[in-house]
Amino acid sequence: MKSFVITDNDTGIRVDRFITKTFDRLPKSLMFKEIRKKNIKVNKKRCTPEQILNTGDLLELYLNDDVLHIKEKHYDFLKASTELDIIYEDENIILLNKKVGILCHPDGKDYIDNLVARLKRYLYEKGEWEPEASSFTPSLANRIDRNTGGIVIGAKNSRTLKILNDKIKSREIEKYYLAVVHGKMLKKSETLTAYHKKDEKKNMVSISDEQLDGSKQIVTKYTVLDYYDDASLLEVKLLTGRTHQIRAHLAHIGHPLFGDGKYGKDKGRYRQALYSYKLKFSFTEQNELSYLNGKTFQAGNIKLLDDYKERKFKGD
Repeated sequence: MKSFVITDNDTGIRVDRFITKTFDRLPKSLMFKEIRKKNIKVNKKRCTPEQILNTGDLLELYLNDDVLHIKEKHYDFLKASTELDIIYEDENIILLNKKVGILCHPDGKDYIDNLVARLKRYLYEKGEWEPEASSFTPSLANRIDRNTGGIVIGAKNSRTLKILNDKIKSREIEKYYLAVVHGKMLKKSETLTAYHKKDEKKNMVSISDEQLDGSKQIVTKYTVLDYYDDASLLEVKLLTGRTHQIRAHLAHIGHPLFGDGKYGKDKGRYRQALYSYKLKFSFTEQNELSYLNGKTFQAGNIKLLDDYKERKFKGD
């Protein structure tokens, strides 16, 4: 006999799917039979295979132990680095300062060590996440390019991930970037508008002043924080969020980022001077993360700022 108390991460899952993902020696035919015979119950009562489980429900299986063998899994995330720069953490979210050069998610070449794998390892070793006991996997609510550093938001449960996804989409989580661009900006601050079109095959975007077929409007606000010689330090706020928006938009107006080999002058270099350094929670309605409303979080140890102060950015 085995019993489980359903957690937040498994709320909403069907009885049959919870059982199938948990045990590897219980045939489906036997599972359905035992449900009909009332040997599998929810809250001490008869259940159905399609019944939805909710947080706090008690699932009991009065079956022989030989068929109640919990699936054993090999965890690739345990091979990931333990290095994490944590800006803030509570029971729902974790804000991570991603260093330049680290992928947010695995790709074909870097499958093992990436930010989400490090997050999984961290929460697993802390005892906050148990893969076999939860249908939810710790996830990142936003992502930034490998060669851009900055704040990435991690969700510890499914409820939080849904809220974060909704609030990022509605721009109720404000994102601010630091950027070092070629040249001196003509205006101290400006809100730029243009049109953005992505070429999926080339993984590049093009920017135009007029709307073209398949293009979407972008809005980018910048403020000049400082400048010297041929370099300007900007704070950039994204009012829309498109692929490579900051890099391509600033290049379009004649001020590409230093180190940007894709959109800028520095061909062959791919360490663009861009850092997602600050975010602010600006919720318009109550939700389970409302305790964060109005709070601003900022990354520390930003190499881009150190390099700027040392005047390492040189023009042509």
